Amino acid sequence: MFIEQPPAWFRAFFPGVTWRIPTGEKVIYLTFDDGPIPQVTPWVLETLDRYDVRATFFMVGDNVRKHPDTFQAVIAAGHRAGNHTFNHLQGIHHAVTDYVANVEKGQAMVGGDLFRPPHGLLKPTQLRILREKYRVIMWDVVTRDYSQRLSPDEVLGNALRYTRDGSILVFHDSLKAERNLRYALPRALEHFLADGYTFRTL
Repeated sequence: MFIEQPPAWFRAFFPGVTWRIPTGEKVIYLTFDDGPIPQVTPWVLETLDRYDVRATFFMVGDNVRKHPDTFQAVIAAGHRAGNHTFNHLQGIHHAVTDYVANVEKGQAMVGGDLFRPPHGLLKPTQLRILREKYRVIMWDVVTRDYSQRLSPDEVLGNALRYTRDGSILVFHDSLKAERNLRYALPRALEHFLADGYTFRTL
């Protein structure tokens, strides 16, 4: 459960970021990390369109550079884009100036005011600097669709078990996640829509 839904004590290490947006309504903030890529993202867009759902895509700047048509398809479909660094860097492994520069390089490709640090790992100084310019978005539930050790049913189970009012729910439009994503995403959407939830962008 620690990975799928970070506990309050862990969230306290990251002041001023958004983990969840409880509204008193049955609302979910669906997000996708690590794209856009032509092998997976178009299928995600088709699936979301089928259920009339809008989402927020946290994009790797280098993927946007390599696949501009896929990026534009996300925007044209009415979804929102957020920055996920240019090279999917984990902040704790990089100097503050190098990490912030990579975020800014990603920002030049993605635009907007949203930022999600890859793996949620960054240094306090990096966070303080980035909060001055961005809404830093973490998550309430990560499906772990990227894990090759989890079955598609287990990934779906993570989404259904932990998602609640105001959850920021994470899937990945990546090759690593593709098998689990193609199974879990439509089933999760069907479940939550049937249960009276609506989906909003961040």
